[in-house]
Amino acid sequence: MTIAGKRYRIKSRSRFITFVVLVILFTVTVSSTIMGFHNADGMTEREYMKITVEHGDTLWQLARQHMPNNKDTRRAVHTLSTLNNIEAHELQAGQTLIIPVL
Repeated sequence: MTIAGKRYRIKSRSRFITFVVLVILFTVTVSSTIMGFHNADGMTEREYMKITVEHGDTLWQLARQHMPNNKDTRRAVHTLSTLNNIEAHELQAGQTLIIPVL
């Protein structure tokens, strides 16, 4: 093998092949991690259901009704408000909200 006028000789073919395979695996792993291919959230698609807010409903009531029982209500309210881009005081009757289906 000649590179830029210098001649290199591979002494052990198996060691050279092992080295090349490891370099390729390392490169693929690093590039896929940087691009986010190892992210499980990107591989799954979440499902949502739509509900219509009725008069007297609060975000706390809706979180208790539609979110899992083992989830803290405060976190559920935060999830609903973030997902729908609303604050608790902005909730109005007739408004449509999306809620994750678990």
